[in-house]
This record gives sequence, structure tokens and C-alpha cells, in this order.
Amino acid sequence: MPTVINAKSVTRNVGWSVLSKTSTFGLKFVTVPILARILTPEEFGAVAVALTVVQFLAMIGGAGLASALIIQREEDSETIHSVFWANLAISSLMAFGIFLWAEPIAALLGAADAAYLVRLLSLLIPLQLGGDVAYALLARRMQFSTDALWNMISESAGALAAVVLALVGFGVWALVAQIFLSALIRLTGLFAVSRYKPRLVLSPRRVLGLTRFSLGMMGSEIANFVSFQSPMVIISRFLGLADAGAYSAANRFSSIPNQVVLSAVMGVLFPAFSSMMQDSARRSNALMLSTQVTTVLLAPMMFGLWALAEPAMLTLFGHQWAYAWPVLGLLALSKGILTPCSTYIPYLKGVGHGGTLFWWAILRAVVTTAAVAYGAYAGSLVEAMVWLCVVNVFVLVGYSIVVFRADGTPLLRGFVLSCRPMFTAIIMALIVRYLLDHFGPLVPNAAAQVVLGAAVGSAIYGGLILLTERPLLTKLVQLARKRTPIGETSPVE
Repeated sequence: MPTVINAKSVTRNVGWSVLSKTSTFGLKFVTVPILARILTPEEFGAVAVALTVVQFLAMIGGAGLASALIIQREEDSETIHSVFWANLAISSLMAFGIFLWAEPIAALLGAADAAYLVRLLSLLIPLQLGGDVAYALLARRMQFSTDALWNMISESAGALAAVVLALVGFGVWALVAQIFLSALIRLTGLFAVSRYKPRLVLSPRRVLGLTRFSLGMMGSEIANFVSFQSPMVIISRFLGLADAGAYSAANRFSSIPNQVVLSAVMGVLFPAFSSMMQDSARRSNALMLSTQVTTVLLAPMMFGLWALAEPAMLTLFGHQWAYAWPVLGLLALSKGILTPCSTYIPYLKGVGHGGTLFWWAILRAVVTTAAVAYGAYAGSLVEAMVWLCVVNVFVLVGYSIVVFRADGTPLLRGFVLSCRPMFTAIIMALIVRYLLDHFGPLVPNAAAQVVLGAAVGSAIYGGLILLTERPLLTKLVQLARKRTPIGETSPVE
């Protein structure tokens, strides 16, 4: 890989990616509750179900070819152009198929009334896959700063358009406009910053040469997608569009911290880990340090949201959604349990363990789908979310075994180091929840409870981190002061 990967370059690119996600976080923090107050749960559910099938097929259409470009030693123009046309052809055929069979697909998902949305959103597949090659080129070159700017513009424009259209009465079309506008601006930006210009060059031999890696990645990505999106389909079929809408709104909001931290970190770490494929010691140190840092950042957000779910749901979404606060809390809890796993997928992809990632992702998808289906069929939306949390505990342990065995790190040592910040966040959240249950009535309203609870939780977590993670904080300060190749620092005990 032509770009030199060191701690400074990785930190800079992660910083740009986090800035991009954080800038849209503030906007989504406002726009998601606004849309939830204007639109009905059924409207949220219809768009969410239609978008699920489109995103699933878009993932299949890409077949991991763009990811395979990232790990190539050189930028070969014939291969790059061939991947672009292959992606475009596959995505166009899939969009045509969904357009034709939108009604049976929607009926299969338990949302027959949303067939028109399935048909319309099928046009997103070429838009999404059309920019994959341009993004792969940026990832190879570690040029995430320019990509971050366009990401901020696209997400912000889409969110603002959705709010304006919802306010003037466009209903569900506000969400559709948000999706398409963001996709179009994003596609334009990727081509602009990568300076990629497609040429009519197609070599089936070059495309087939990438399939050994890409098919394995495609399989694992599909399985991961099923793990994340199967609850939406199950809830829609067993519990109806209203519960699907409640799940969608709570999931969109509880996913914002993940979008800020994980999507930024994972995009940078994949090419970074791939550059260390032959250097096991450096790779192992980079894995542990990046896992500790992301857990320190993400765990308090997720467990803190669990602790404040009830007043947060009432404050942000309004009384029509207040009944769904346990769903918000349990979704935040389920995502919080997995925070130490934040770097595991890019690690396994980057160091060539695609087969391991594939089979573990398949197992996870099957167990997650079965557990949520059992909870929804036998009980309610809340019971389905409880089972999701139970499954994620086993996923955390399983992923830890797979990754630390592949890395050669002793399991107990690796598990303790990576999960320690999560346990600290759990202690913080339990204290905040106890205080809210016993002293919450003394606070005048739900908004004040959220603000006060967040302040108390931040203070508690900050103090606990200073006590438990002082070596990690010292190491981060040292990294910020000098140009150290990533992975050359030893893991922090």
C-alpha cells in the first residue's frame, strides 16, 4: 500500500471521520425526534422495512469487490474500471428485479402497503454502489478528510430537507427525500474528491481475480447485515408496522453514537490493519490499543442512554412515543454490550481472516434472528429486545475468542483489557439509574432529568476512568506528542 501508515496518519484520519460523524450527530440528535413527533410510527416502519431489503441487496450487489481494491498493492486502472462497471451492471439488474417484484417482496416482509416504497427505493442500489470504487480509492490513500467534508454536506442536506418537508405536510415522502438527496450528494462528492473518471474498460479476468477475497467479505457482510436488520423484518411480520416504527425510531436514535465512533474508526482501521498483515507484534499492539480507545469512548454513551432512556424518550420523541422507552433502553444496552467488538471486524478483514469472519458472522446471524423471532412470537417487542441483549453477551464472548485466538493474544488477558472500560461504564450507568429511580421525582421535568443525569454520569465515569485507565490515558498523551508508527506501542495493562 503506497501510503505510509503511522499513528499520526491514523489518528488524523480517524479524527476527520469522527468530526464528520459528530457534525451530523448534532443534526440527527435534533432531526430524528422532530420527525418522530411529526410522522406516525406506521410511516417510520414502512420506510424502514422498504429500506431494509434495498440495503440488503445493495450489499450483495457490491460482492465485496471494492473492499478487494483496498488491499491491492498497486492501483491498477484496468482493474479499477472493471470493478466499477461490474458493480454498476449488477446493481442495475438488482434494482430492476426489485422494481418488478416489489409487491410480493413487501408482502413477504409483512408490509404489503409499503410496496410502492420498495419499488421507489430500489433506485438507491445503483446510487450506492456507483460510489464504491471512488471510496475504495480514498481509503487506499487514507484521504478521509476530503471524504468527511462531503459526508457532512450530504447528511446535513438530507436531514434538513426531511424536516422541512415533514413540517409542510409531505409525510412519509420527507424520509424518502432525505435518503435520495443524501445519496446523490454523497455520490457526487466521492467522484469529486477521488478524481475518479470511469472509462469503458472491462476485464472479466481482473474481476474474477478479486472474487476469492470479495466473496468471503460479501458473505460475512451479508451475515452481519442480517444480524443487524433481521429484527426489523421479524417485528414487522409478527408485531405490525406500528411496533416496527417504534423499533426503527429507537434504533435510529440509539445508533447515533455508533455512527459517530464506529463507522469512523472502522473505515480507517481496515486499510491500517491490512498494511500490518505481515507484522504480528505491531498488529497485535494496534488491535489492543484501538479496542481500548473505542470502548472508552463508546461504552459510556450506550450505557448512559440505557440509564436515561425513560426521560430521554419522553423529552425527545414526545408522548406518542413514550410507551417505547424500554425499547430505546434495551437497544442501547444491546449495543453497549458489543462496544469492545468495535475493532474486531476491520481487524479480521484487514489481516486476511475472511473465512473465520464469514463463519462466525453466519452463526451470529442465525442465533440473533432465532432469538429475536422467539421473543417477538412468544411475547412482545420488549421481550424481543431482551433476547437481543442476551444474544449479544454470547456474541461478545465468541468474538473475543475468535479474534484473540487469531491474534495470538491470551484470551483472559485480552478480554479483561478490552472490556474493562465497558465494565466501568456499566457501574456508572447503574449508579445513574439508581439515582434516577430514587430522586428523579424531585427534578421538575423529564428534560431536566436527562441533563442532570448526563452531567452526573459524566462526572462519575470520568472519575472512574482516571482510576482504572490511567496507563491508557498516559499512552494516548504520548502518542499525541510524537510521531509513533501505529502498533509500535505496547498494549496498556
